Amino acid sequence: MLIGAHVSPAGGLARAIERGVERGCRAIQIFNQSPRMWRPSTYREADVEAFRRAMADSPVDAVLIHTVYLLNCASEDAEIRAKSLASLVHSLRAGQALGARGVVLHAGSAKRGDAAHAIRRAGETIRRALAESERCQLHLENTAGAGGTLGRTLEELAELLAAAGGSRRLRVCLDSCHLLASGYDIRTPAGMDALVREIAARVGLERIGSLHLNDSQAPLGSNRDRHANIGQGQLGQRGCAAFLGTPALQQLPCVLETPGEKRGGAKREEVQLAVRLHERGVAARRRASARAAAASASAGRGGYKRR
Repeated sequence: MLIGAHVSPAGGLARAIERGVERGCRAIQIFNQSPRMWRPSTYREADVEAFRRAMADSPVDAVLIHTVYLLNCASEDAEIRAKSLASLVHSLRAGQALGARGVVLHAGSAKRGDAAHAIRRAGETIRRALAESERCQLHLENTAGAGGTLGRTLEELAELLAAAGGSRRLRVCLDSCHLLASGYDIRTPAGMDALVREIAARVGLERIGSLHLNDSQAPLGSNRDRHANIGQGQLGQRGCAAFLGTPALQQLPCVLETPGEKRGGAKREEVQLAVRLHERGVAARRRASARAAAASASAGRGGYKRR
């Protein structure tokens, strides 16, 4: 698993790699424009080349781009949908230029309207964005479910994927905080196994493209999107380890979006805590597998034990 953090590209794209290295990241996530403005950032060829050189010379193996919070691909307002489309296309093209694993998108919100109609609008916007870009993957993020946000359940994510045309470029980004807040109890290996079975049935395990590791200030099923620092929320260290140790999620980029100290975002200490929790979760899975294998072998021998 490629564990890292969301970092700022302020001061130049290559600075994002530097900040990732400072934090001990194997993966980073950036905004490719101001998260609170529609105006896109324009990257010069020299900026892109500097970014790629910095990444090639670093331990950072994966980059994700997160779209800005203003986007609502499901909006009833045609102007908002048009702006969302333009911004999403820009992000996908930036992702291709930077060699990103994917662009992470909150598909939008139905607000107080009909969710089925909102999913169709979002699907059409996403379909057009894919048609106007080339290769970069698009990862639809699950949501906590507040305010009519789309993607609060795996069933709804499957509907969004279908509405967007089911392109092979479409993936999902699983956020641990959002999963818990939307009612998925992922705090144990058994809970994670249940989630994985539902993912396999509804969207396919091959659709999992990236992960967000965030603890949750709000309890199970609260539908409140409140990120907590790792181990300091409702998931706790045990729940984070269960999430990170899940066999089906290995080899993926996993980015922390936690508040950090004084709202400064995840620092090196928290990234390293996540690395240790990943090791703990993987080791627990191996022990459980060994116990199961031993029990199966014992059952195959009729339970006989040498005295």
